[in-house]
Amino acid sequence: MKFEQYRIAEEIKRSLAENGFKRPTDIQYKAIPSILKGDDVLAIAQTGTGKTAAFAIPVLQLLHQQSRSRTKGEVKCLVMVPTRELAIQISEVFKQIGKYTRVDIMALVGGVEQDAQIKKLDKGVDVLIATPGRMFDLISQGHLDLSHVQTLILDEADHMLDLGFIRDIRDVIKHLRRDHQTLFFSATIDTEIKDLAYSIVRNPIRIQISPEDPISKNVSHSVAFVEMDDKRFFLERLVKEFPENKILVFVRTKVRAERVAAAMERVGVKSLIMHGGREQDDRLSVMNEFKKGDVKILITTDVNARGIDIPNVDYVVNYDLPDEPEKYVHRVGRTGRGVQKGQAVTFCSTEEKPMLEQIQTYIGKEIQVMKIDKNDYRETIAFSEDIPNENWQLLIEQHEKALQEKKRKKKKK
Repeated sequence: MKFEQYRIAEEIKRSLAENGFKRPTDIQYKAIPSILKGDDVLAIAQTGTGKTAAFAIPVLQLLHQQSRSRTKGEVKCLVMVPTRELAIQISEVFKQIGKYTRVDIMALVGGVEQDAQIKKLDKGVDVLIATPGRMFDLISQGHLDLSHVQTLILDEADHMLDLGFIRDIRDVIKHLRRDHQTLFFSATIDTEIKDLAYSIVRNPIRIQISPEDPISKNVSHSVAFVEMDDKRFFLERLVKEFPENKILVFVRTKVRAERVAAAMERVGVKSLIMHGGREQDDRLSVMNEFKKGDVKILITTDVNARGIDIPNVDYVVNYDLPDEPEKYVHRVGRTGRGVQKGQAVTFCSTEEKPMLEQIQTYIGKEIQVMKIDKNDYRETIAFSEDIPNENWQLLIEQHEKALQEKKRKKKKK
């Protein structure tokens, strides 16, 4: 079934066609009819399968049919998300699909001045995509009224629970009318999410796509056993061997992100840096620059592992293994989105091997090992422009001589 055959407004069909939406994905095909009927929905699907459009299309249709009358601070649909970047991205999807409708859409995030946000809220909005912090600030100031909300959407619901937003979610529900519709969307599900969902919704329709495999089949996985201090050399070589590819590099901490970027700069590789310690305007600028493709390398923490849709990412590099196996799923989901193919490469040091085992258990399969013999390993280090090759060759020769000397001494004993 094509979107043009759906019983939705011509204005929405027009924007879908302009943005290349021809046929619904599995999650869209299963979720859209239930949402249009007013059902509560608990939807679980892999990253990159079109979850945002799965709720944006029916919500826009329902709101487009209604009158435009709004009171001060009124909101008709509230989308709660864990991060600023995700809020902005989802608002962009709503605006693209709702381009020709009468639906008013707004992203509400912290890290920016609130005066312009208050001015817009005073007129009322149809769809508000918000992070909890700024939202509750404006509720307490009397600028935001949730009593008219018809639809509550929790996107990346599992991550919201991980970040401790459960109390915020329950507080929001206290402000809503009793007969509101609730939609849960997530890439993963566990007992805690199911308990939450079933505690606050009425007989939800559960939609689960490929639950036995949380990772898209479009992504190829490999792991290279590389010691911690040598990872920068292997990243340099990967980047320089594939100069036209867009590469997203995940590290564990903000400090790590800055250090890896500095190491790349020393060898002539221009990269962008993204982490929670950067100002909001800077983070948005970085995301836009990387999306445009002017700079091919983005080094980031897990702030970018959830839900963010960056077009045409060829490689996801796990420079550091994540501290939780679920994060691996979300990281590698930044590539191989839609019908595109992607590569996920992991650099695993000796101390990280236990986490690799946990990840393989979580995804239910072993990750293919990229075998690196001693010569290739040495060549990769010698390949680096960080230190002149001849010095490295000399160090390697000295190291080998030292090993041979130790062996001779052992034999004499």
